Formats: sequence, C-alpha cells, structure tokens
Amino acid sequence: GYDIFSKIREHAKEYGIEEKMEEVTGVKREGDDESKPTFIIKTSKGEYQSKSVLIATGSEYRKLPLPEASKYEKKGIHYCALCDGFAYKDKVVAVVGGSDTAAKEALELAQHAKQVYLIVRGDKLKAELINQKRIKKKKNITLFLHTQIDKILGDDKIEGLDLEHKKSLELDGVFVAIGHIPRSELADSMGVKVNQKKEIIINRYTETNIPGVFAAGDVADTEFKQMITGSAEGVIAAYKAFNFITKHQI
Repeated sequence: GYDIFSKIREHAKEYGIEEKMEEVTGVKREGDDESKPTFIIKTSKGEYQSKSVLIATGSEYRKLPLPEASKYEKKGIHYCALCDGFAYKDKVVAVVGGSDTAAKEALELAQHAKQVYLIVRGDKLKAELINQKRIKKKKNITLFLHTQIDKILGDDKIEGLDLEHKKSLELDGVFVAIGHIPRSELADSMGVKVNQKKEIIINRYTETNIPGVFAAGDVADTEFKQMITGSAEGVIAAYKAFNFITKHQI
C-alpha cells in the first residue's frame, strides 16, 4: 500500500502540485450559483479557496468495545492479518468478528499460528459458504459462537481473554474484524448526503449531491473496498473535477 502511494505521489509532483500537510477543520460553500461554487477550506494553519473538493478521508477500524482495549493497541491488538500475521508464527491468536472478513482473517492467520480462535458474538458465522467450509477443514481454527469478550488479560501486552460463559483463553494476539467507521464527519457537516453507515453516497462518477464535491475510497458507499478500487475512484474523481471546472468555465 505504501509503495503504490509513494509512486502515485511522486508522479503527481511531476505536474508541479503544491502539497500541504495540514489538518482540515471545516469546509463551507459560498455563492448562490451552484454551478460555479467557491469552497472555503479551513485548516489548522489557515484558509484556502477552491472550485471543487475531493473527499478521500478513508475510514478507521471499529475498535473493541472494552475500556481497556486502547491500552493494548500495538501491544497485541491488530486489524490486518495479512500485515501482521507473520509475527505470530507458531503462536496462539484470536480473531473477533462474524463476517466473511473475519473468516478470511482467521484463514490467513491459520497459515502462521499454531492455534486460531474465531470469536463470534452471534449465533452463526456470516461468511461465504466456501470460507465456512475452509474454516471447518482447518484443524487449528476453533470457532466460538454466542461468545463475547469480558476482559483482556495481560500487563504490558496481551496474554489472554476472559470470555463470557467460558473459561479464559491464553493467547498472544487479537485480530479485530468487526467493521469500519467512515471518516465522513467533514462531509456531513457541509451537507453531503451519507447513508445509514455514514458512508458518502456517490454515483459511478464519484459525484455527491453537491455540485463540485466528489468522494473516493473507503469513505464512499462503494461496496467493495480495496486499495485498487479506491485508487480508481480517485482517478475518476480527479477527471470529473477537472471536467466540472472546465465545463462551467470556473
């Protein structure tokens, strides 16, 4: 991910763009003519004017709803088996979640860990049938249904979990796969429509309900969220933003 980001960034700089590493605190639209808007972007260091806005603020992992969970961030709690699973070779880990994503995380970890516990809060694993079959065939994956975590055990790092109505598990790491939260607060505050999941609603051209405002990546309501799809949406959004400005002679 970082490699492709670096290459795209390097390529973009060939066009003489100016990069600003500033936190955006607010965006508002000015002017009565919707076809020729002016957007005021407020940041931690000042203000900028623009004729179009592309929102690509991404999403953040949904965290475990336990008060002590933040203590174990980067000390045993992870969110990507493909990224961090190799560090748990011949160790014991747990995956929390009941989706197809959680099943895939467990299958990935089963290639490295000697034991994987898949902890599902509901009464069934809501994974694709092929992945459910793969889970059943893996001797080092144990599925717990109707199970919630009561407490994380350990001092400086995770050492185990206390499970509701079950005995404690000794383990070395926990991989959380309970969904994402779109970072759409900025868009919502400026009147951009979002769905029930707080994802920005876009059409196939990455356009939102506000002329001149586009969205791409994990913050948008695209069902399949991957780096390659987010990059493609970014390309489409940049193209449509250019067309918007050119068409309206802004």
